[in-house]
Amino acid sequence: MSFTPAAPGWYPDPEQPGQQRYWDGTQWVGTPAPVAPAQPPATTNPRQWAMWAHLSALAGLVIGFNFVGPLIIYLIKKDEGDPFVRDQAAEALNFNLSFFIYLAVGSIVTFVLILVLIGLLLLPLLAAMIVAWVVFVIIGAVRANNGELYRYPLTIRFVS
Repeated sequence: MSFTPAAPGWYPDPEQPGQQRYWDGTQWVGTPAPVAPAQPPATTNPRQWAMWAHLSALAGLVIGFNFVGPLIIYLIKKDEGDPFVRDQAAEALNFNLSFFIYLAVGSIVTFVLILVLIGLLLLPLLAAMIVAWVVFVIIGAVRANNGELYRYPLTIRFVS
């Protein structure tokens, strides 16, 4: 019993299982072609991983350590071969480590100066730093999602 398709196209060869053959609408044409193994669908886009490397820093608003999310993505993706994801994860990690240090030092200085009442003037500066951090993280995520390399300002390069 052989299979005879109606429309022209590539079909499984009725004579040789595991092969494909072209049906021209009236007869089988040519020699059988091997069937390529099915490739698993790509589950993620490198640009999405790069975007999440930037956005994962926003978890710092909840857990208090803004560098943990980029660090996790950097450690997972650094050896997988995509230089864009590695670069953007390292950039996000460097910026968030730098910002963590800046904020810690700024908070200590502000606390010490509050004892002399001058530190109250620094509280708006700390708030502005946090707003700028959120804006830079969002800009980095958008640029990474567009496939562009993004460099944060005032970043200490801990990881290259």
